[in-house]
Amino acid sequence: MLKQLEGSQGVAQAVALCRPDVVCAYPISPQTHIVENLGLLCRKGILTDCEYINVESEFAAMSVAIGASVAGGRAYTATASQGLLYMVEAVYNAGGLGLPIVMTVANRAIGAPINIWNDHSDSMSQRDSGWIQLFAETNQEACDLHIQAFRIAEEVSLPVMVCMDGFVLTHAFERMDIPTQEEVDRFLPPYEPRQVLDPANPYSIGAMVGPEAFTEVRWLAHHRMLDAIDVIERTSRDFEAAFGRLSGGLISTYRMEDAEVVVLAMGSMLGTIKDAVDEMCEAGLKIGVLSLKCYRPFPYAAVREALKGAKQVIVMERMVSAGTGGALCLDVMKALKGLAIEQHSVIAGLGGRAVTRASLKKVFGDAFEGKLPDDTVFLDLDEELVTRQLERERSLRHIGPVAEALNRHVNERKIARGEEV
Repeated sequence: MLKQLEGSQGVAQAVALCRPDVVCAYPISPQTHIVENLGLLCRKGILTDCEYINVESEFAAMSVAIGASVAGGRAYTATASQGLLYMVEAVYNAGGLGLPIVMTVANRAIGAPINIWNDHSDSMSQRDSGWIQLFAETNQEACDLHIQAFRIAEEVSLPVMVCMDGFVLTHAFERMDIPTQEEVDRFLPPYEPRQVLDPANPYSIGAMVGPEAFTEVRWLAHHRMLDAIDVIERTSRDFEAAFGRLSGGLISTYRMEDAEVVVLAMGSMLGTIKDAVDEMCEAGLKIGVLSLKCYRPFPYAAVREALKGAKQVIVMERMVSAGTGGALCLDVMKALKGLAIEQHSVIAGLGGRAVTRASLKKVFGDAFEGKLPDDTVFLDLDEELVTRQLERERSLRHIGPVAEALNRHVNERKIARGEEV
Protein backbone atom coordinates (compact mmCIF):
# COMPACT_ATOMS: atom_id res chain seq x y z
CA MET A 1 0.00 0.00 0.00
CA LEU A 2 1.38 3.42 -0.99
CA LYS A 3 1.78 5.80 1.94
CA GLN A 4 3.37 9.21 2.43
CA LEU A 5 5.51 8.62 5.51
CA GLU A 6 8.57 9.75 7.38
CA GLY A 7 11.38 7.26 6.86
CA SER A 8 11.36 6.26 10.52
CA GLN A 9 7.61 5.58 10.40
CA GLY A 10 8.04 3.41 7.32
CA VAL A 11 10.79 1.39 8.98
CA ALA A 12 8.72 0.97 12.15
CA GLN A 13 5.79 -0.35 10.11
CA ALA A 14 8.06 -2.72 8.18
CA VAL A 15 9.58 -4.07 11.41
CA ALA A 16 6.10 -4.54 12.92
CA LEU A 17 5.05 -6.57 9.88
CA CYS A 18 7.92 -8.95 10.67
CA ARG A 19 6.18 -9.84 13.96
CA PRO A 20 9.05 -9.27 16.44
CA ASP A 21 8.59 -10.94 19.82
CA VAL A 22 10.75 -8.38 21.65
CA VAL A 23 11.55 -4.76 20.84
CA CYS A 24 14.23 -3.19 23.04
CA ALA A 25 13.82 0.59 23.02
CA TYR A 26 16.22 3.31 24.09
CA PRO A 27 16.04 6.74 22.44
CA ILE A 28 18.94 8.44 20.68
CA SER A 29 18.66 10.76 17.69
CA PRO A 30 18.15 10.17 14.86
CA GLN A 31 16.61 6.72 15.41
CA THR A 32 14.20 7.69 18.20
CA HIS A 33 11.16 7.99 15.93
CA ILE A 34 11.56 4.34 14.90
CA VAL A 35 11.22 2.89 18.40
CA GLU A 36 8.63 5.53 19.33
CA ASN A 37 6.44 4.46 16.42
CA LEU A 38 6.90 0.79 17.29
CA GLY A 39 5.77 1.66 20.81
CA LEU A 40 2.64 3.32 19.41
CA LEU A 41 1.92 0.28 17.24
CA CYS A 42 2.14 -1.93 20.32
CA ARG A 43 -0.05 0.38 22.42
CA LYS A 44 -2.71 0.58 19.70
CA GLY A 45 -2.80 -3.20 19.38
CA ILE A 46 -1.56 -3.19 15.79
CA LEU A 47 1.64 -4.99 16.77
CA THR A 48 0.48 -7.84 18.96
CA ASP A 49 2.28 -10.55 20.96
CA CYS A 50 5.31 -8.29 21.27
CA GLU A 51 7.15 -7.43 24.48
CA TYR A 52 8.08 -3.75 24.15
CA ILE A 53 10.79 -3.05 26.72
CA ASN A 54 11.98 0.42 27.68
CA VAL A 55 15.57 -0.21 28.76
CA GLU A 56 17.91 2.11 30.67
CA SER A 57 20.73 2.30 28.11
CA GLU A 58 21.95 1.13 24.73
CA PHE A 59 24.08 -1.51 26.42
CA ALA A 60 20.91 -2.81 28.08
CA ALA A 61 19.07 -2.74 24.75
CA MET A 62 21.52 -5.12 23.11
CA SER A 63 21.81 -7.24 26.25
CA VAL A 64 18.03 -7.69 26.37
CA ALA A 65 18.00 -8.48 22.65
CA ILE A 66 20.62 -11.19 23.25
CA GLY A 67 18.56 -12.67 26.09
CA ALA A 68 15.40 -12.56 24.01
CA SER A 69 17.11 -14.24 21.06
CA VAL A 70 18.61 -17.13 23.04
CA ALA A 71 15.21 -17.64 24.69
CA GLY A 72 13.70 -18.19 21.25
CA GLY A 73 12.29 -14.76 20.43
CA ARG A 74 12.59 -12.66 17.30
CA ALA A 75 14.45 -9.59 18.63
CA TYR A 76 14.85 -6.06 17.29
CA THR A 77 16.42 -2.81 18.43
CA ALA A 78 17.74 0.43 16.96
CA THR A 79 20.52 2.87 17.78
CA ALA A 80 22.95 5.45 16.39
CA SER A 81 26.36 7.00 16.95
CA GLN A 82 27.45 7.13 20.61
CA GLY A 83 24.63 4.72 21.44
CA LEU A 84 26.15 2.10 19.17
CA LEU A 85 29.53 2.66 20.83
CA TYR A 86 27.98 2.25 24.27
CA MET A 87 26.59 -1.17 23.34
CA VAL A 88 29.78 -2.37 21.60
CA GLU A 89 30.64 -5.13 24.09
CA ALA A 90 27.19 -6.63 23.64
CA VAL A 91 27.31 -6.04 19.85
CA TYR A 92 30.41 -8.23 19.64
CA ASN A 93 28.77 -10.82 21.89
CA ALA A 94 25.73 -11.01 19.61
CA GLY A 95 27.98 -11.40 16.58
CA GLY A 96 30.21 -14.00 18.23
CA LEU A 97 27.24 -16.00 19.45
CA GLY A 98 25.64 -15.94 15.99
CA LEU A 99 22.28 -14.60 17.21
CA PRO A 100 19.82 -13.46 14.49
CA ILE A 101 19.06 -10.03 15.98
CA VAL A 102 18.08 -7.23 13.60
CA MET A 103 19.13 -3.68 14.47
CA THR A 104 18.62 -0.39 12.66
CA VAL A 105 21.56 2.00 12.78
CA ALA A 106 20.43 5.50 11.86
CA ASN A 107 23.88 6.58 10.76
CA ARG A 108 25.26 9.56 12.63
CA ALA A 109 28.75 10.98 13.19
CA ILE A 110 30.78 9.89 16.21
CA GLY A 111 32.18 12.49 18.62
CA ALA A 112 34.27 14.16 19.80
CA PRO A 113 33.46 16.85 18.86
CA ILE A 114 29.75 16.25 19.31
CA ASN A 115 27.83 16.17 16.06
CA ILE A 116 24.31 14.84 15.59
CA TRP A 117 24.31 14.82 11.78
CA ASN A 118 24.90 12.06 9.29
CA ASP A 119 27.95 10.14 8.29
CA HIS A 120 28.88 6.45 8.36
CA SER A 121 31.54 6.45 11.07
CA ASP A 122 29.31 4.68 13.60
CA SER A 123 28.32 1.50 11.77
CA MET A 124 31.62 1.26 9.90
CA SER A 125 33.47 1.31 13.22
CA GLN A 126 31.76 -2.05 13.86
CA ARG A 127 32.80 -3.68 10.59
CA ASP A 128 34.74 -6.39 12.47
CA SER A 129 31.97 -7.22 14.97
CA GLY A 130 30.52 -10.19 13.10
CA TRP A 131 27.34 -8.41 12.00
CA ILE A 132 26.04 -8.35 8.45
CA GLN A 133 25.79 -4.70 7.36
CA LEU A 134 23.28 -3.63 4.71
CA PHE A 135 23.08 -0.01 3.53
CA ALA A 136 19.89 1.64 2.29
CA GLU A 137 19.95 4.17 -0.53
CA THR A 138 16.32 5.31 -0.13
CA ASN A 139 13.56 5.05 2.45
CA GLN A 140 11.79 2.46 0.31
CA GLU A 141 14.92 0.35 0.33
CA ALA A 142 15.27 0.85 4.10
CA CYS A 143 11.80 -0.61 4.60
CA ASP A 144 12.47 -3.49 2.23
CA LEU A 145 15.84 -4.29 3.79
CA HIS A 146 14.35 -4.77 7.24
CA ILE A 147 11.95 -7.38 5.93
CA GLN A 148 14.83 -9.12 4.17
CA ALA A 149 17.11 -8.73 7.20
CA PHE A 150 14.99 -10.96 9.47
CA ARG A 151 14.94 -13.69 6.84
CA ILE A 152 18.69 -13.45 6.20
CA ALA A 153 19.55 -13.34 9.91
CA GLU A 154 17.44 -16.36 10.74
CA GLU A 155 18.66 -18.47 7.82
CA VAL A 156 22.38 -18.00 8.52
CA SER A 157 22.06 -17.37 12.30
CA LEU A 158 23.89 -14.05 12.23
CA PRO A 159 22.84 -10.59 13.40
CA VAL A 160 22.04 -7.98 10.75
CA MET A 161 22.58 -4.24 10.94
CA VAL A 162 20.40 -2.23 8.56
CA CYS A 163 22.09 1.13 8.06
CA MET A 164 20.09 4.16 6.93
CA ASP A 165 21.36 7.73 6.84
CA GLY A 166 20.29 9.72 9.87
CA PHE A 167 17.97 12.67 9.19
CA VAL A 168 18.61 12.43 5.43
CA LEU A 169 16.42 9.32 5.37
CA THR A 170 15.03 8.84 8.87
CA HIS A 171 13.33 12.25 8.95
CA ALA A 172 12.50 12.64 5.27
CA PHE A 173 8.89 12.19 4.13
CA GLU A 174 8.58 10.12 0.98
CA ARG A 175 6.07 7.87 -0.73
CA MET A 176 6.68 4.28 0.30
CA ASP A 177 5.02 1.04 -0.62
CA ILE A 178 4.34 -0.72 2.69
CA PRO A 179 3.42 -4.39 2.17
CA THR A 180 0.44 -6.07 3.76
CA GLN A 181 0.77 -8.44 6.68
CA GLU A 182 -0.21 -11.35 4.46
CA GLU A 183 2.55 -10.53 1.95
CA VAL A 184 5.21 -10.37 4.64
CA ASP A 185 3.96 -13.56 6.29
CA ARG A 186 4.37 -15.39 2.98
CA PHE A 187 7.90 -14.05 2.56
CA LEU A 188 9.14 -14.36 6.15
CA PRO A 189 8.49 -17.75 7.76
CA PRO A 190 7.76 -18.07 11.49
CA TYR A 191 10.90 -17.82 13.60
CA GLU A 192 12.62 -21.14 14.18
CA PRO A 193 15.90 -20.44 16.00
CA ARG A 194 18.93 -22.55 15.16
CA GLN A 195 20.12 -22.23 18.76
CA VAL A 196 17.84 -21.72 21.75
CA LEU A 197 17.89 -22.36 25.48
CA ASP A 198 15.75 -25.44 25.99
CA PRO A 199 15.43 -27.38 29.30
CA ALA A 200 14.77 -30.52 27.26
CA ASN A 201 18.09 -30.14 25.45
CA PRO A 202 20.36 -28.18 27.82
CA TYR A 203 23.62 -26.59 26.72
CA SER A 204 25.60 -23.46 27.46
CA ILE A 205 25.43 -20.37 25.25
CA GLY A 206 28.45 -18.14 25.65
CA ALA A 207 30.88 -20.70 27.09
CA MET A 208 34.54 -19.80 27.52
CA VAL A 209 36.85 -21.11 24.76
CA GLY A 210 40.58 -21.55 25.24
CA PRO A 211 43.48 -21.32 22.77
CA GLU A 212 42.96 -24.91 21.61
CA ALA A 213 39.68 -24.02 19.83
CA PHE A 214 39.43 -20.21 19.61
CA THR A 215 41.01 -20.00 16.15
CA GLU A 216 38.50 -22.55 14.90
CA VAL A 217 35.62 -20.59 16.42
CA ARG A 218 36.77 -17.49 14.54
CA TRP A 219 37.30 -19.45 11.31
CA LEU A 220 33.76 -20.77 11.48
CA ALA A 221 32.41 -17.26 12.10
CA HIS A 222 34.31 -16.03 9.04
CA HIS A 223 33.05 -18.99 7.01
CA ARG A 224 29.45 -18.36 8.05
CA MET A 225 29.74 -14.71 7.05
CA LEU A 226 31.05 -15.70 3.61
CA ASP A 227 28.16 -18.15 3.24
CA ALA A 228 25.80 -15.24 3.87
CA ILE A 229 26.79 -13.62 0.55
CA ASP A 230 24.72 -16.13 -1.44
CA VAL A 231 21.85 -15.88 1.04
CA ILE A 232 21.75 -12.08 0.79
CA GLU A 233 21.68 -12.20 -3.01
CA ARG A 234 19.04 -14.97 -3.11
CA THR A 235 16.86 -13.19 -0.56
CA SER A 236 16.92 -10.05 -2.69
CA ARG A 237 15.81 -12.04 -5.76
CA ASP A 238 13.05 -13.73 -3.76
CA PHE A 239 11.92 -10.33 -2.49
CA GLU A 240 11.72 -9.00 -6.04
CA ALA A 241 9.65 -12.01 -7.08
CA ALA A 242 7.30 -11.57 -4.13
CA PHE A 243 6.92 -7.78 -4.08
CA GLY A 244 7.72 -6.71 -7.64
CA ARG A 245 10.70 -4.47 -6.91
CA LEU A 246 14.43 -5.03 -6.56
CA SER A 247 15.91 -3.95 -3.23
CA GLY A 248 19.08 -4.86 -1.41
CA GLY A 249 21.32 -7.62 -2.66
CA LEU A 250 25.06 -7.07 -2.89
CA ILE A 251 25.46 -4.30 -5.45
CA SER A 252 23.54 -2.45 -8.13
CA THR A 253 24.83 -0.63 -11.20
CA TYR A 254 23.79 2.58 -12.94
CA ARG A 255 24.87 3.75 -16.43
CA MET A 256 27.76 1.30 -16.38
CA GLU A 257 27.46 -0.01 -19.95
CA ASP A 258 30.55 1.74 -21.33
CA ALA A 259 31.75 3.64 -18.26
CA GLU A 260 35.44 4.49 -18.11
CA VAL A 261 35.12 6.21 -14.72
CA VAL A 262 32.98 4.52 -12.08
CA VAL A 263 31.88 6.06 -8.78
CA LEU A 264 31.38 3.58 -5.92
CA ALA A 265 29.43 4.65 -2.84
CA MET A 266 26.90 3.58 -0.18
CA GLY A 267 23.77 5.14 1.26
CA SER A 268 21.68 8.18 0.39
CA MET A 269 24.58 10.06 -1.18
CA LEU A 270 24.04 7.86 -4.23
CA GLY A 271 20.97 9.87 -5.27
CA THR A 272 23.00 13.05 -5.72
CA ILE A 273 25.83 11.11 -7.31
CA LYS A 274 23.45 9.67 -9.90
CA ASP A 275 22.09 13.15 -10.69
CA ALA A 276 25.64 14.43 -11.25
CA VAL A 277 26.49 11.41 -13.39
CA ASP A 278 23.36 11.95 -15.50
CA GLU A 279 24.48 15.48 -16.32
CA MET A 280 28.00 14.34 -17.18
CA CYS A 281 26.72 11.49 -19.36
CA GLU A 282 24.53 13.94 -21.24
CA ALA A 283 27.68 15.98 -21.85
CA GLY A 284 29.27 12.93 -23.50
CA LEU A 285 31.42 11.61 -20.66
CA LYS A 286 31.54 7.86 -19.98
CA ILE A 287 30.84 7.59 -16.27
CA GLY A 288 28.73 5.21 -14.19
CA VAL A 289 27.81 4.34 -10.61
CA LEU A 290 28.27 1.20 -8.54
CA SER A 291 26.01 1.16 -5.47
CA LEU A 292 27.31 -1.02 -2.66
CA LYS A 293 24.35 -2.47 -0.76
CA CYS A 294 26.20 -4.99 1.41
CA TYR A 295 29.29 -3.77 3.26
CA ARG A 296 29.76 -6.82 5.48
CA PRO A 297 30.33 -9.44 4.27
CA PHE A 298 32.15 -7.53 1.55
CA PRO A 299 31.17 -8.89 -1.90
CA TYR A 300 34.65 -8.96 -3.41
CA ALA A 301 33.78 -11.12 -6.42
CA ALA A 302 30.71 -9.04 -7.36
CA VAL A 303 32.61 -5.75 -7.05
CA ARG A 304 35.52 -7.07 -9.10
CA GLU A 305 33.22 -8.33 -11.85
CA ALA A 306 31.29 -5.05 -11.99
CA LEU A 307 34.42 -2.89 -12.16
CA LYS A 308 36.70 -4.99 -14.37
CA GLY A 309 36.02 -2.87 -17.46
CA ALA A 310 36.63 0.51 -15.82
CA LYS A 311 39.74 2.64 -16.21
CA GLN A 312 39.24 4.58 -12.97
CA VAL A 313 37.25 3.99 -9.79
CA ILE A 314 36.35 6.81 -7.39
CA VAL A 315 35.42 5.45 -3.96
CA MET A 316 33.18 7.95 -2.17
CA GLU A 317 32.68 7.36 1.54
CA ARG A 318 31.21 9.13 4.53
CA MET A 319 33.84 8.23 7.10
CA VAL A 320 37.55 8.63 7.70
CA SER A 321 39.95 6.44 9.65
CA ALA A 322 42.47 8.90 11.10
CA GLY A 323 45.94 8.05 9.85
CA THR A 324 44.67 5.79 7.05
CA GLY A 325 41.87 7.58 5.19
CA GLY A 326 38.78 5.81 3.99
CA ALA A 327 38.07 2.23 5.08
CA LEU A 328 35.84 1.32 2.13
CA CYS A 329 38.58 2.06 -0.39
CA LEU A 330 40.80 -0.58 1.23
CA ASP A 331 38.19 -3.28 0.54
CA VAL A 332 37.81 -2.04 -3.04
CA MET A 333 41.58 -2.15 -3.44
CA LYS A 334 41.57 -5.78 -2.32
CA ALA A 335 38.71 -6.61 -4.70
CA LEU A 336 40.60 -5.12 -7.66
CA LYS A 337 44.01 -6.61 -6.86
CA GLY A 338 45.88 -7.37 -10.08
CA LEU A 339 43.61 -5.28 -12.33
CA ALA A 340 45.00 -2.20 -14.06
CA ILE A 341 42.40 0.16 -12.66
CA GLU A 342 43.32 3.54 -11.21
CA GLN A 343 41.70 4.06 -7.81
CA HIS A 344 40.89 7.24 -5.92
CA SER A 345 39.54 7.77 -2.41
CA VAL A 346 37.21 10.70 -1.74
CA ILE A 347 35.86 11.51 1.73
CA ALA A 348 32.57 13.40 1.58
CA GLY A 349 29.63 14.47 3.71
CA LEU A 350 31.26 14.13 7.13
CA GLY A 351 29.10 15.30 10.02
CA GLY A 352 26.19 16.12 7.75
CA ARG A 353 27.99 18.41 5.30
CA ALA A 354 26.00 18.70 2.09
CA VAL A 355 27.28 16.77 -0.91
CA THR A 356 26.35 18.87 -3.93
CA ARG A 357 26.19 18.07 -7.62
CA ALA A 358 28.59 20.92 -8.35
CA SER A 359 31.24 19.54 -6.01
CA LEU A 360 30.77 16.01 -7.31
CA LYS A 361 31.02 17.09 -10.95
CA LYS A 362 34.23 18.96 -10.12
CA VAL A 363 35.92 15.91 -8.57
CA PHE A 364 34.60 13.57 -11.28
CA GLY A 365 35.82 15.97 -13.94
CA ASP A 366 39.26 16.04 -12.31
CA ALA A 367 39.36 12.26 -12.65
CA PHE A 368 38.74 12.47 -16.41
CA GLU A 369 41.47 15.11 -16.70
CA GLY A 370 43.98 13.13 -14.63
CA LYS A 371 44.03 15.75 -11.87
CA LEU A 372 42.91 13.67 -8.90
CA PRO A 373 45.83 13.20 -6.49
CA ASP A 374 46.94 9.84 -5.15
CA ASP A 375 46.30 11.01 -1.59
CA THR A 376 42.85 10.91 -0.03
CA VAL A 377 40.68 13.79 -1.24
CA PHE A 378 38.39 15.55 1.25
CA LEU A 379 35.50 16.95 -0.76
CA ASP A 380 34.93 20.70 -0.16
CA LEU A 381 37.67 20.90 2.45
CA ASP A 382 37.93 24.48 3.78
CA GLU A 383 41.63 25.05 3.09
CA GLU A 384 41.62 28.48 4.72
CA LEU A 385 40.17 27.11 7.94
CA VAL A 386 42.61 24.21 8.36
CA THR A 387 45.63 26.30 7.28
CA ARG A 388 44.79 28.93 9.88
CA GLN A 389 44.51 26.29 12.59
CA LEU A 390 47.78 24.60 11.61
CA GLU A 391 49.59 27.93 11.71
CA ARG A 392 48.12 28.57 15.16
CA GLU A 393 49.31 25.17 16.41
CA ARG A 394 52.83 25.84 15.14
CA SER A 395 53.05 29.16 17.00
CA LEU A 396 51.32 28.28 20.28
CA ARG A 397 51.92 25.53 22.82
CA HIS A 398 48.56 25.71 24.59
CA ILE A 399 46.05 25.71 21.76
CA GLY A 400 42.94 24.43 23.56
CA PRO A 401 40.34 22.20 21.92
CA VAL A 402 40.47 22.17 18.13
CA ALA A 403 36.67 22.19 17.89
CA GLU A 404 36.40 25.40 19.93
CA ALA A 405 39.13 27.05 17.85
CA LEU A 406 37.49 26.15 14.54
CA ASN A 407 34.10 27.38 15.73
CA ARG A 408 35.74 30.66 16.71
CA HIS A 409 37.47 30.95 13.31
CA VAL A 410 34.16 30.32 11.53
CA ASN A 411 32.35 32.95 13.61
CA GLU A 412 35.11 35.51 13.08
CA ARG A 413 34.87 34.98 9.34
CA LYS A 414 31.09 35.40 9.43
CA ILE A 415 31.43 38.65 11.37
CA ALA A 416 33.98 39.94 8.86
CA ARG A 417 31.51 39.20 6.05
CA GLY A 418 28.64 40.86 7.90
CA GLU A 419 26.82 37.53 8.34
CA GLU A 420 24.75 36.56 11.36
CA VAL A 421 26.60 34.45 13.93
